[in-house]
Amino acid sequence: QVQLVESGGGSVQPGGSLRLSCAASGGIFSINAMGWYRQAPGKQRELVAGIISGGNTNYADSVKGRFTISRDNAKNVVYLQMNSLNAEDTAVYLCNVKAKSAWYDVIRDYWGQGTQVTVSS
Repeated sequence: QVQLVESGGGSVQPGGSLRLSCAASGGIFSINAMGWYRQAPGKQRELVAGIISGGNTNYADSVKGRFTISRDNAKNVVYLQMNSLNAEDTAVYLCNVKAKSAWYDVIRDYWGQGTQVTVSS
């Protein structure tokens, strides 16, 4: 059973920085992609940033130039460095991993429990 453990959320003032981490463990055969989503109260869940096994990344327009996603393939860990945070970044951030648990398995979505990021003065 694939498990995702997130860390690094918290409260920060506008203009501040936070770094999120998500470690995947359990029955992992291969990981195709890792990413971060966020969901603010009353809003739909949105993709913040994603990174595939080859290293290509994509970002939501609202975070380009401020957030950086990276991964450690050897440790199955994905990071999200968030700089120049503003109030609109306040949300629960969820780690997502698209992985196979065996060579014959299909690619499945796995989700972390979410970590709160609050940007407020």
